[in-house]
Amino acid sequence: MMLKITTATTSTTTISSSSPRLLSSLPKLSFLKPFNPHRAPPIRRPTISTSPKMSWLNKFGLAARSPTDSSSSAVCQGPDDDSPAPGQQFAQIGAGCFWGVELAFQRVPGVTKTEVGYTQGYLDNPTYEDVCSGTTGHSEVVRVQYDPNECRFETLLDVFWSRHDPTTPNRSGNDVGTQYRSGIYFYTPEQEKAALESKERQQKLMSRKIVTEILPAKKYYRAEEYHQQYLSKGGRLGSKQSAEKGCNDPIRCYG
Repeated sequence: MMLKITTATTSTTTISSSSPRLLSSLPKLSFLKPFNPHRAPPIRRPTISTSPKMSWLNKFGLAARSPTDSSSSAVCQGPDDDSPAPGQQFAQIGAGCFWGVELAFQRVPGVTKTEVGYTQGYLDNPTYEDVCSGTTGHSEVVRVQYDPNECRFETLLDVFWSRHDPTTPNRSGNDVGTQYRSGIYFYTPEQEKAALESKERQQKLMSRKIVTEILPAKKYYRAEEYHQQYLSKGGRLGSKQSAEKGCNDPIRCYG
């Protein structure tokens, strides 16, 4: 066998295979590998970008945001800095979709104001889309303002227990998600004590464990205006439901 090697100077050297000593003295050409017809060709894996793809929602600024700023989280986890009217008290209640829950509290004598919003999360100024994404930790709540001389906090708790199943975590009826979790968020030690005692009494009536969280009230974010008094204004079907005090009409949760 004869081996021809072309050098960088374009000269060609012919070497006989019968000269093993000379062959062994040649430098090894690592890039020359013997061809193997049975060897599979190398697989080229596609390059995967780690940056998130921008959806059409992102382009229009409608996509849900994720909590990333620690200072934002600190604000969200701070206390509710709003104040009730003189002589009034606040309570925050989470019992599923806030539309029906708000109407139930609107009907309670001694309740002077209700509004729906978001709390207990980690994103400052969340939108409904942010909360529904399940990434912000917020709960849908009704913030109830009531006159303690006309309405006891225990009365609000009775309405709370009657409005939902407190044994289903992150769910109320057909509504599923962390924003629908059961929660009582107190403003005073007296409210905390009453909530814990009420939960203990209610547990004796339930066959399954109650998963209601009882926590200090945190910063409250008022929901978009179209959510406010949604059912009493007509809901999605345009059929108004009564918010009169003492009304016992069945509540149609979605209008």
